Amino acid sequence: MGLVLFPGDGDVTSPDVSWSYTGFNRFREWLARAEGFALDEMRGFGGDRPWSSVSTTLAPLLDHPDDGAPDLTPGQCAAMLPRLEAIIDQRQHDGSDPVLQRHTDDARQLVAVMRFCMTKDAELIFG
Repeated sequence: MGLVLFPGDGDVTSPDVSWSYTGFNRFREWLARAEGFALDEMRGFGGDRPWSSVSTTLAPLLDHPDDGAPDLTPGQCAAMLPRLEAIIDQRQHDGSDPVLQRHTDDARQLVAVMRFCMTKDAELIFG
């Protein structure tokens, strides 16, 4: 069982990105480290640090429950894209590490799905 992020456009052929729940958590930990903090310090992830104490455009993704929460809007996707792309650009030179390569590839897929959501004015659904 896992998690799929996909556009809420009703078209099953639209792009998506998927992880196991553990894989998604590791992906978010990687993104949080790129933003300068540890995810396990944050409220909702085992710590007591409030999300208001960090400044990142990725907060809607990082602080999003795996299920049962509102979907991300096209506007939220648009706001996160530049930072995700910058992280990809910074990390693409770490190609010798297969774990980092996987996270970078996942980030590229997520960017493609978010761009699609923006183009179609569709929400990003966690399913």
